[in-house]
Amino acid sequence: MSTKLPTEEDILRPINTLTKKYFILYGIASLALLAFLVGWAYQLQKGLIVTGLGDWGTGGGSTWGLYIGAFIWWVGVAHGGIILSAAVRLLGMDRYMPIARLAEMTTIGGLSAAGFYILVHMGRPDRMVTSVLGHYHITVNNSPLVWDVTVITAYFVLSATYLGLTLRYDVSRLRDDLPSRFEPIYKLMTIGYTEKEDKVIDRMVWWLAAAVIIMAPLLLHGGVIPWLFALLPAMPAWSGGIQGPMFLSIALMSAISGVMIISYAFRRAYDWEHIITDDIFRGLLLWLGFFTLLFLWFQLQSVLNGVFMGPLASQHAAEAKMAHPAYQVAMTLMFGTLVFIFLQSIRPSLFSKKRALLASGIILTGTLTEKILFVVEGFLHPTFDIYAATPGTYFPSLIEWLSLAGTAGLVALLFLNLSKLVPVVELHAVEHMRGEHEHDEGDEHATEPEVKA
Repeated sequence: MSTKLPTEEDILRPINTLTKKYFILYGIASLALLAFLVGWAYQLQKGLIVTGLGDWGTGGGSTWGLYIGAFIWWVGVAHGGIILSAAVRLLGMDRYMPIARLAEMTTIGGLSAAGFYILVHMGRPDRMVTSVLGHYHITVNNSPLVWDVTVITAYFVLSATYLGLTLRYDVSRLRDDLPSRFEPIYKLMTIGYTEKEDKVIDRMVWWLAAAVIIMAPLLLHGGVIPWLFALLPAMPAWSGGIQGPMFLSIALMSAISGVMIISYAFRRAYDWEHIITDDIFRGLLLWLGFFTLLFLWFQLQSVLNGVFMGPLASQHAAEAKMAHPAYQVAMTLMFGTLVFIFLQSIRPSLFSKKRALLASGIILTGTLTEKILFVVEGFLHPTFDIYAATPGTYFPSLIEWLSLAGTAGLVALLFLNLSKLVPVVELHAVEHMRGEHEHDEGDEHATEPEVKA
């Protein structure tokens, strides 16, 4: 492990440097987003029928597919990211402070991608306006989906406020070293700032973190979203009290995996081995293993209750999910990843950052697969038989696959742009690491006379 101490110059390096790799990555992310926008334009012209989501049964067997599955997944990534950051502040997990802001930015990116999916899946984006203005008493006053939109919007505002408050401290102290071309933005971010507010902001951020931790199981990915599915009694695959805890575990797994990948990218690009240390990756990997264990246990509970439940519709849905090759592959890979995580905790020599990245990629793929199957299988096995004789299966169309690439590109562009505007590692993290080093040196000097004696 490097003994080099982090400096302000280190965390400013992404802002003050431009490399060929940066432009290549920016171009790839932009092309991915552009490819999806072209596909979306075609969908707007022809209708949702081009995705196989236009009709139930005749149009492919499911009116909700990858769009809604990916929407849930991105919301989970976002919720898990802010929970991770809040835990760092609220529970005193100082070792993870260098990645706290990356987790907060992951939340903003995940919520942006999730909100984009709402627009895409509505077929006509103007319905976002007309359904509210002209039919408030029907669509808003009576629809449980309003809870979903309300919670996600409130969470976006909460997360943006959370991030903005912590940035005021950094921007005000690093102002002279930040690019002058962004001066109007920095003035807006630090409007009315004085050093006297630092203690007040610390308390505000603490209370925001506490609110996040409390809201997570009650209103966010452990509450409102699984409740909305459970409110549809005709879909037995979505019912059950285990859905809330399972959604929350998926959120935390996905967020930890995403933050690990993003952290590794910044560490490698800007020589941050002394800031985002191996110790951080080891700790995140163990937390990932813990939540993966919970998730697999919840999956087992869900499947067993489905297979041995009285109603045949629930049994058919559970059996179909278990028999799906994608589900079998995803669960097998995730179980294998869990085994590796706990083996490397027993034998540390098995740990490597590349293996940690591979584990993160497997978990992200597995959680996305599970969410898509959760949505699709829920639609394919209802308790009524209106479409029982209608042929049709579901497989994501090219446009839907492009949506994944496009939203990933959107999130990547967010990070690429923010990294040129503000520090993605908090100044507090640098000051804390230097303070710990000075404290350790002080302890060594204090005990040195006793050793000599």
